[in-house]
Amino acid sequence: MEEFWNPLWLSARLAGYTTGILLLISTPIIYCLCMYHFAGKKVIKAMVALPLILPPSVLGFYFLLAFSPAGKFGVFWQQIFDSRLAFSFHGILIASVVFSFPFMINPILSALENLPISLTQASYSLGVTKWSTFTRVLIPNVKPSILSAIILTFAHTIGEFGVILMIGGNIPKETRVASIAIFHELEMMNYQTANQYALILLGFSFLVLLGLQLTQKNPTRPILC
Repeated sequence: MEEFWNPLWLSARLAGYTTGILLLISTPIIYCLCMYHFAGKKVIKAMVALPLILPPSVLGFYFLLAFSPAGKFGVFWQQIFDSRLAFSFHGILIASVVFSFPFMINPILSALENLPISLTQASYSLGVTKWSTFTRVLIPNVKPSILSAIILTFAHTIGEFGVILMIGGNIPKETRVASIAIFHELEMMNYQTANQYALILLGFSFLVLLGLQLTQKNPTRPILC
């Protein structure tokens, strides 16, 4: 029984760490993109959104090169922490953070950019700083989008497969997350176990979509459906 639940627990731990890290590091990025106008802003936005259309095999390949013992980042990590990145939990965690970047940043940034400009102007007219305007005026108005971003990031990490398989492989209790466990059980022709994992992820996906629906604001005008 423990062997069955290990991949699910590992997936939840990976998704939790990824979501928490992204929530921290995305805040200053969103602040800069929202509150400042500078050359190269569109380039940064494009780089943030790149994982949305980039094939996981491409991202996984370059991560594998960087994390390998011959890669500079892999050597740096080995010297500092005395552990390898390739085929390790830390490796798939770093990859997951990069791969899920747009799912955290884009919903929040889009909501902020759609807020009335009068909110910012009124705040500035009262002598409020950019940071206080961002944290005390703008952010409270996009709480549903922040919640949606957290849910999307967590769910996307749970469902990751290609990047994790390339970087982490299929190591029990280390990199064998739920999506990899399905692939492993199919290879072993354990269809019943694979079906159990698939049903759990299917139920989780439905709950995510239901949660996203519940976080959306109710329409202010009557609709026909």
